[in-house]
Amino acid sequence: MNCPHTAAAPADRGAGTVVIDPMVQDLDGETARLRDAGVLARIDLLGVPAWTVTRHAEARQLLLDPRLVKDIDAWGLWQSGVVTRAWPLIGMIDAGRSMFTVDGAEHRRLRTKTSQALTPRRLEAIRPEIEKFTQELLDALDAGQGDDGAVDLKAVFAQPLPMRVVGMLMGVDESQHAMLTRQYKAFFSMLTPQDERLSLLAELDVFYTDLVREKTARPTDDLTSALILAEEGGEPLTEEEVVGNLKAMVAAGHETTIGLVLNAVRALLSHPDQLRKVLAGEAGWDAVIEETLRWDTPTTHLLMRFATEDITVGDEVIRKGEGLVVSYRAIGRDIEQHGADADAFDITRPTRNRHMTFGHGPHICPGAALSRVEAGIALPALFTRFPGLRLAVPDEEITKLPVMTQNDMTAFPVLLG
Repeated sequence: MNCPHTAAAPADRGAGTVVIDPMVQDLDGETARLRDAGVLARIDLLGVPAWTVTRHAEARQLLLDPRLVKDIDAWGLWQSGVVTRAWPLIGMIDAGRSMFTVDGAEHRRLRTKTSQALTPRRLEAIRPEIEKFTQELLDALDAGQGDDGAVDLKAVFAQPLPMRVVGMLMGVDESQHAMLTRQYKAFFSMLTPQDERLSLLAELDVFYTDLVREKTARPTDDLTSALILAEEGGEPLTEEEVVGNLKAMVAAGHETTIGLVLNAVRALLSHPDQLRKVLAGEAGWDAVIEETLRWDTPTTHLLMRFATEDITVGDEVIRKGEGLVVSYRAIGRDIEQHGADADAFDITRPTRNRHMTFGHGPHICPGAALSRVEAGIALPALFTRFPGLRLAVPDEEITKLPVMTQNDMTAFPVLLG
């Protein structure tokens, strides 16, 4: 793997440091090691030391703590030049000015219009379009079977659905969806050389800048136009801020839903007793969605917050200038929150809704409701259309994408019946 970067040398790792595998070869094992390392675990991210929080209660507190900020200039390793733009994960932390990279009043200003555009009423209004997209993609699944009867559920169904939805919301022409999917896939992959990753970021900046300028000249009924147009008496967002919001929202808006849909299908197919319960009406699809979000989170690790002063958590201290990662998959398997069987997939679990997979506090994911709506349409439609759906390969042959932050698969081959 070619991941050139400037970072702390391996000798800087403290005892008990968990090395986060960029190839994601053993996610269950990594999750267990993080939990065993304690409430706060020392981790190594491609040579860069950081902390991560692995427990539900402490994560809730830290996500509300104003002493932890998104501003990369508060990161000691960045200030000192130990971490540079050559580090492969820098684009996930320093992706330009947006609601994802600022705090306080500025965060509220940048987030408000997005939240207004994704209200429950707005989501109900676009439900028929999501249902239409879903049926079209189910038809494509039926038509896309190979000679062996197998079809890639990810490529044909789970990946294009959220891109079509977020593209519709943003006013991105459907002809551009395949390009955006390729760009984001390459950006997140640890197999992509860093110089190429930085070029992809620059290309996305050009694409979204052109989109913003087009919508500025000819606004329409979409989120991009809403972000551009200032409300009476309000301070308009700058072009850079609109571009930053769009770039991050499209990434989050489709990546999370891909993982949610695929992980739910995989969980159900590998737990036929649970599938029988939902098909028999003993549990709802909302229960499937929430337990999947808890048990096999679409986001594995969220990068990163920085301490503006020393913060004590139990017996550990996050020192001023140190970075904190939120490991949502480990948090979802917290025994103190979900019981001794937290590693089990159980759609009747009483605590299935008590997860933080979409975050907590001011930076909670603005697209959480949209992702739930999409999955709530896609999953029952898939199993209604193809009640005999099953894996085309043994479960252990399904591989994870080499992405350190998203819990996604390379492919998901299935037989439809």
